Amino acid sequence: MGIKGLTGLISELAPAAIREHDIKTLFGRKVAIDASMSIYQFLIAVRQKDGELLTNDAGETTSHLMGFFYRTIRIVENGIKPAYVFDGKPPEMKKGVLSKRFERREEAKEEGEEAKETGTAEDIDRFSRRTVKVTKEHNEECRKLLKLMGIPAPSEAEAQCAELARGGKVYAAGSEDMDTLTFSAPILFRHLTFSEAKKQPISEINLQAALDGLAMDMSQFIDLCILLGCDYLEPIKGIGPKTALKLIREYKDLKGVVAHLREKEAEKAAVAKSEDESEAEPAPTSDVEQPDDSEGEEEAPKPKPKRKSAKGKGKGKGKGGVRIPEDWPWEQAKELFLKPDVLSADQVELEWKNPDIEGLVQFLVTEKGFSEERVRKGAEKLQKFLNSKQQGRLDGFFSVKPKEKTDPKKDTKGKADAKGKGTKRKGDDKAESSTKTKKTKK
Repeated sequence: MGIKGLTGLISELAPAAIREHDIKTLFGRKVAIDASMSIYQFLIAVRQKDGELLTNDAGETTSHLMGFFYRTIRIVENGIKPAYVFDGKPPEMKKGVLSKRFERREEAKEEGEEAKETGTAEDIDRFSRRTVKVTKEHNEECRKLLKLMGIPAPSEAEAQCAELARGGKVYAAGSEDMDTLTFSAPILFRHLTFSEAKKQPISEINLQAALDGLAMDMSQFIDLCILLGCDYLEPIKGIGPKTALKLIREYKDLKGVVAHLREKEAEKAAVAKSEDESEAEPAPTSDVEQPDDSEGEEEAPKPKPKRKSAKGKGKGKGKGGVRIPEDWPWEQAKELFLKPDVLSADQVELEWKNPDIEGLVQFLVTEKGFSEERVRKGAEKLQKFLNSKQQGRLDGFFSVKPKEKTDPKKDTKGKADAKGKGTKRKGDDKAESSTKTKKTKK
């Protein structure tokens, strides 16, 4: 699911954090790619002309294998070394989200059956794609394929991708899920495994630049992502991206935001209770004898109009306003982002090997019905580009000299020169330009 609305916030408030690349410009990079997300993409996108999944003569689905084989070859051809990271056992907190996904798939199946009777071909195709599920068999087959291709494939998806990038094993994490940034991946690549026919540039998101643009630290960023809605918790209804950002900035952290929202809920409940009680009270009576209607001309006092309830007052927040679910353990969710159950980067060895060409032919051609000619050509490309000595990236030869401390009173350059927070990572694209512009006068 990712983080709802996060891309839009970063695009608007931290545009410098996002850059677009042609895949050819990423040569020499190592990237840890979310394999489960890729399988899901391939099952949706790699299809026959009639919208049905690719299958062999035995009726076995092959869309995921076709996608992995040819998209990986394209990545390797462009000088990138991919490592695919598979999902491990999901945390307990994620089971609620997974069960809701199952319910939505079941609903889509029912709607798909109805569409077959009364709908158009487009309706049938749409509902068919919504029923896609990545199975254990899909994962095992893709692991086997990658092993034969000589591509490393460790476990635990987004969190492990982020850990490998943070630990310097790879340059970036590759995923469509924005929560890869919430796991502290310094660089995120999106659209890396998209079809070449889409002509979609690779999107690079720099975490530190995003934090700078949003004017918050990593802890606040995680709080923001949880408030927007993540895989571990349902989002709070009535809070969109702009409101979430405003609340985090105003109350400093999610603890303060939750306390504020709980307080507002209690106030609304008290007001509603008071109004209900006042409406339930009988009209006051008097012991003084009232004149007969025929004897007087006075009219009975008109009842005061009822006060409008405060419920639903907030614009776009629905009838009940902003409401936090009773069971909303955000502290546990934050702990999962801060300390995911993954191997540390120094415990993971990524090794790219020669492809097993005959093994690929046996698996893809004999067992899965692929074209032998195409498989052998693809395997030869893998062998050529995985073994070839890659041209080094020019930015890899430069290092950044630590900035000397200056007296604020004597610093006339303002804040323009103070952008380089943190430690520069080897291979950062900014290294070359920074060394050219920073010249010391003698």
